[in-house]
Amino acid sequence: MARHPHWVPAYIGLGANLGEPLQQLRTALASLAQLPDTRLVAVSPAYRSRPMGPQDQPSYINAVAGILCTLEAEVLLDSLQAIERGMGRAPGGERWGPRIIDLDLLVYGDKVVASNRLVLPHPGIHERSFVLYPLADMAPTLKVPGRGSVQALRAAVPENDLLRLEDSLTT
Repeated sequence: MARHPHWVPAYIGLGANLGEPLQQLRTALASLAQLPDTRLVAVSPAYRSRPMGPQDQPSYINAVAGILCTLEAEVLLDSLQAIERGMGRAPGGERWGPRIIDLDLLVYGDKVVASNRLVLPHPGIHERSFVLYPLADMAPTLKVPGRGSVQALRAAVPENDLLRLEDSLTT
């Protein structure tokens, strides 16, 4: 397994709108916490948002997890996809369609990547309120490579119909 020589902070976007979305996020967080060479160190509050794609689907519940890991970014991506498959997400599917779980690697240290498999930072991070608001709750001063601080990015994106939930993801 490819490892990085030191601990790297990474941020993962979580989303679900099928089944019991809050429970799906909790299950995914528990799986993240069990990954080898990885420490789950922070979890944002959950937010309800309208679907980004087709509107004839349930609202999403979104959150962001902060981890430290020694896994290389591509290995971490493989691990996230394995968690998705383990939770019942079939590969492929409708773009921006309903999901039992969606795990996106948003930021991996200061790494910038543009490959067929992985783009870092996540290409939509700077325009998605359902990513920026939870990310700003836990890491407002985080610098997104090539984009600026999370706090500044959030200030430039309208909240729209985003609703912060009182339910805790860590209980």
